[in-house]
Amino acid sequence: MTQIFGEDNRVTPVTVLNVEPNVVSFIKTNEKDGYNAVQVAFGYRKENKISKPLKGHLGELKPAVLKEFRVENIEFKKNEKILADIFEIGDTVAVSAISKAKGFQGVVKRHGFHGGPRTHGQKHSEREPGSIGVGGVQRVLKGTRMAGRMGGKRITVKNLKVVGIDMENNNLLVSGAIPGRRGTLVEVKNVSNETRNSKS
Repeated sequence: MTQIFGEDNRVTPVTVLNVEPNVVSFIKTNEKDGYNAVQVAFGYRKENKISKPLKGHLGELKPAVLKEFRVENIEFKKNEKILADIFEIGDTVAVSAISKAKGFQGVVKRHGFHGGPRTHGQKHSEREPGSIGVGGVQRVLKGTRMAGRMGGKRITVKNLKVVGIDMENNNLLVSGAIPGRRGTLVEVKNVSNETRNSKS
């Protein structure tokens, strides 16, 4: 993350996303496959790590990731490269990624519990969850907030803005914070048209 100054001299916190070229590896049509979709190839993988059926499907491409996106109208051609200039400054985007995994955590860190007081005869209950039972039921109810594994899930942050586009370095500047650590593969979806249609 970093920050940039706008024309009104206001500081905007932004996340810099490196946009490597995505290649259109396959196109599905409504007539042939029952729906319109564009399959995108990203990254690089050694040839001996790719199965023979996938080699026949991809041809000369050796991507690390294949992702399919359903679209209403197909505006791309096979082997076409998709770069950061597909977005425009001011576009509203939704960013999805796998959040940082934090392992097994207690209720204070995982759910924001306050813990128990140190006074009134309690010694070691600062970070304990407290009562977890209900009278007469004789079991712990489903959905009770308790200690457990935290993070490592797919998170989507909506209503972020594209603040800048650096085509020289293939960088996309998005306002605010996004889930994941450095190096996480993220999915950026343009929702500007959806927002306009819902308002109209």
